[in-house]
Amino acid sequence: MPANLPYETNLDSIAKIADGRIEENDQFISYLRDWDNDALDKIAHIINNTVSPAIDCTACGNCCKTLVINVTSDEVAPLAAHLKLTPEETKEKYIEESMAGRLFINTMPCHFLADNKCTIYDSRFTECRDFPHLHKPGFKDRLPGTLGHYGRCPIIYNVIEEMKQQLGFLD
Repeated sequence: MPANLPYETNLDSIAKIADGRIEENDQFISYLRDWDNDALDKIAHIINNTVSPAIDCTACGNCCKTLVINVTSDEVAPLAAHLKLTPEETKEKYIEESMAGRLFINTMPCHFLADNKCTIYDSRFTECRDFPHLHKPGFKDRLPGTLGHYGRCPIIYNVIEEMKQQLGFLD
């Protein structure tokens, strides 16, 4: 069981702590440079499997409030069916397309967030299903991007802090 239970979930506290740990987190990236990728993935997955279920995302919803949510073209039709709209109506109302052809939800917070809950949960986008991506391989390569969300996601914050402890970074 992680040493830092209970987990920090207060967004104001996490954001404030994150502001003071920018240099420390940069040093953590350097500290992990020589670590084996597979070993780090295994540790990240074990910690994530403990932290994620202990944190209620519906008490936060910060990712849905503050992140640009990417949508694949294959996700438009199922969303449209869920909303009982045509794909064209769905795109017109909810989705924007960049000049490079990338699709994303056209508002922050997300249209589909109500009371910190996803109103299209069963039809939510792959990016939403996968966030905060800590279950995926390649933790070390994604760490700089992950740390970009360290001050806004209680799961990321607590997983990173537990990793620092377990890997002896803070010794």
